[in-house]
Amino acid sequence: MLKMEGVQKIYRTDLVQTHALRSLSLEVEEGEFVAVTGPSGSGKTTFLNIAGLLETFDGGRYTLDGKDVSRLSDRERSKIRNVKIGFIFQSFNLIPDLNVYDNVDVPLRYRGLASGERDRRIKEALERVGLASRLKHLPSQLSGGQQQRVAIARALAGSPRILFADEPTGNLDSLMAREVMNMLEEINAQGTTIVMVTHDPELARRMHRNIHIMDGQASDFEDRSDAPVDRIAPRAAAAAPAVG
Repeated sequence: MLKMEGVQKIYRTDLVQTHALRSLSLEVEEGEFVAVTGPSGSGKTTFLNIAGLLETFDGGRYTLDGKDVSRLSDRERSKIRNVKIGFIFQSFNLIPDLNVYDNVDVPLRYRGLASGERDRRIKEALERVGLASRLKHLPSQLSGGQQQRVAIARALAGSPRILFADEPTGNLDSLMAREVMNMLEEINAQGTTIVMVTHDPELARRMHRNIHIMDGQASDFEDRSDAPVDRIAPRAAAAAPAVG
């Protein structure tokens, strides 16, 4: 699904060159749920932005879903993002003046989908994350957990082949974080590849593998495919307060 070979990224100013990625090489197989960990400033977000075709890079080769995307134009990268990639961010990135329905609708409009198809996708995605009754609510009328579920619905409505998540639980309390993680595991179980940056070692242990990035290089690959999954028990989840 995703393969990087010797990828380099250098940020330049008049006086300074900062090597954000140094010959980074890694692979993510289709259907995997992979954690990306590492200290602040290690290159995790740069990797995620390049993987999601939000940034270009200076050297190496990147293949996404069988296509070499190393030399694509802005327009070509944008087309692939709209069709194959979904994003979930720590800060939710919802538009405050739009209600839940319209926030999920925005990326679908960019794809030029017909109104009937957009409506079907929006309602199915919001039903999937348990927010079908909140279509007309503004983000300010929702809790943090609910806003993150809207962000997940927005990503799912595009039927992405791969989902990139940048600290999606970072602004949530522990219970909400576990609920969001349960939801992402269900999405992965249904076939979506997920690459998630996290600082939380408990969440990283729940994923198939942990790719550790340090000083712009990937290392310390840990196969966790046989590790027990620490999910909230159904009875305990039912007894706990609903997610935000």
